[in-house]
Amino acid sequence: MNPTKNRYNIDNHKIVIFGAGKIGRSFIGQLFGSGGYKVVFVENDPTIVARLNKERNYRIIIKGEKEEEIVVQNVEAICACDVQKVIEDVATAEILAVSVGKNALHAVIPVIASGLEMRYRYNLNCPLDIIIAENMRAAGDFMKEQLIKYLPVDYPFGKLVGLVETSIGKMVPIMTLAELEKNPLMVYAEPYNTLILDRKGFKSPIPDIKGLAPKDNIKAWVDCKAFIHNLGHATAAYYGFYKHPDAVYIYEILDDFDVFQFTREVMIQSALTLHVAYSDDFTIYDLEEHIDDLLMRFQNKALQDTIYRVGHDLTRKLRSDDRFMGAIHLAIYFGTPYDKILKAMSYGLCFRAKDEEGNSFPSDIAFLGALLKEFEPTMIKELALDPIVDYFILDELKKQIVFC
Repeated sequence: MNPTKNRYNIDNHKIVIFGAGKIGRSFIGQLFGSGGYKVVFVENDPTIVARLNKERNYRIIIKGEKEEEIVVQNVEAICACDVQKVIEDVATAEILAVSVGKNALHAVIPVIASGLEMRYRYNLNCPLDIIIAENMRAAGDFMKEQLIKYLPVDYPFGKLVGLVETSIGKMVPIMTLAELEKNPLMVYAEPYNTLILDRKGFKSPIPDIKGLAPKDNIKAWVDCKAFIHNLGHATAAYYGFYKHPDAVYIYEILDDFDVFQFTREVMIQSALTLHVAYSDDFTIYDLEEHIDDLLMRFQNKALQDTIYRVGHDLTRKLRSDDRFMGAIHLAIYFGTPYDKILKAMSYGLCFRAKDEEGNSFPSDIAFLGALLKEFEPTMIKELALDPIVDYFILDELKKQIVFC
């Protein structure tokens, strides 16, 4: 027996997940853990790492009409600072997942590339599929562009790396500080448990895991998530806060028929664009049914989802490539209406909700303060709006906005 060779053998039914956050644990970890996989998290938080390695499991509380508990077993964690160990586990995993947030991808890509290189050295023709569990468009193109920077020029990327884009539709609310102190490993989630992913992105056979929903045109589903789910959720938060600044929960403001109806109208307007853009993938009936299901899920009282969680981080959610401006740009391209979407975005420029401690999101304070002084320059600098292409949008937003 050759111990060096065995050390780097592929560990079938092992998934390495970068990010032991809410989506990593309650969604990706849950699906694969329940499917019999060994789940290895790569995580920065030393408390989470230590607890996962001590307990070897964690609990998910499903918040629906009836509360349920799921225990994910056969779990371990690696501190992201233990680079060599991370590289070895990447090299020997059956499959990989990334759920760290777009802004943190730059930190994990070099170590993933090193793991790919080691894998190639010891397992010459064994591809690795990477599930990109991030809310971002063209995630596969981004990952490929970044990974190639750290790989040898002769590395057979197209043959050995599967980049699997996803549409993350699961809602996982912020837990209170008291709940986190009681059990930092526990996570709350809604009952929805379907992971939409790119069938064409896989290089190896798709794992036989309950809850995986492979699609042929993932771009359509990513845009549907951004321009209906994310757009509608944020619309409810922004207009709801505008009308009810003392409200705390999303279900509270959706009890107001005016907020509910406006949110639905915005989602329907975006759905019309999506139907034109992806007529082979969605019928209007499909999209309206999806919208009504989402609105029902948004009103899940057991989830205790807050207006602050849904709406904060304005410079990301109002950015030129995100839910509002992305839907508007798509509507302009296809010549469909977008006036309601634009109106909804304007309420985001008045959003000042606070968290449970009474604090605003720091970058939101800076952004909204800068808008009061210089509207167009701030929108261009902070949201990446184009002063020429988006001139009409900037002008309309300035007309509609009421600073509060």
